[in-house]
Amino acid sequence: MIEKLKIGICGANGRVGRLLVDLVAAHSKCELSAVLVRSQLDIQIPEHCSVSNDVAQFLKLCDVVIDFSLPDSTDCLLDGLHTLPKPLVCGTTGLSQMTMQKLQELAKKVPVLYARNMSKGIAILDRLVAMVAKSLVDSDIEITEIHHRFKKDAPSGTAIHLAESAAKARNLDLDKVRVSGRDGICGAREKDEIGVMALRGGDVVGNHKVGFYAVGEFIELTHNATSRLTFAKGALEAALWIYTKPNALYGIKDLLDF
Repeated sequence: MIEKLKIGICGANGRVGRLLVDLVAAHSKCELSAVLVRSQLDIQIPEHCSVSNDVAQFLKLCDVVIDFSLPDSTDCLLDGLHTLPKPLVCGTTGLSQMTMQKLQELAKKVPVLYARNMSKGIAILDRLVAMVAKSLVDSDIEITEIHHRFKKDAPSGTAIHLAESAAKARNLDLDKVRVSGRDGICGAREKDEIGVMALRGGDVVGNHKVGFYAVGEFIELTHNATSRLTFAKGALEAALWIYTKPNALYGIKDLLDF
């Protein structure tokens, strides 16, 4: 058993990446061995940590990789990981179908944990959404999410994942029933529609609400993230957990063991 797990971070300049750098550097069971950057690093890191824009060189210094970057960066990272496989924790959202296929193929070589949201609370919300969607079959499902003004993808990956869970619970194809905008005379709501709406503004870390609206009553399940530390802590816990796991594609639910 290694003394300290060597963790490499892709996306260290990002909002979550910056927090991860500090968490990993301060943890007793791991060390920050390398960061992968496109051009230059905008934050301070421990002296022993390597900074590189070369994926292969970066991977040689890691036991586990944590990726909180952008879709094209994740795609390049995955190309490198297929050549030099290392366990991966990935929280990048907005990935293309092709990139997701690369992620799934990598999971045949090494353990991979992919989650659009690293919050344990969201994992529990996801489970509740599936339960309620299956139980209240006549209710209309509407999902809304609010994030800060700088978020680039919409709807959020988390909102899409929640919608996928609701659709699966009702044996529906989300691509056929998802509605992400209504304007003008758009007609009455279809029975199987699942609305997924995105709002952007200010510095909101993350708000997700799933409503089940029936005739005479409704249920709304809400999760609020008040700090990005939630996501950083979840990712680090996942990295420590996944290192000894068999090759497979995991999610936060697996970490929680339900």
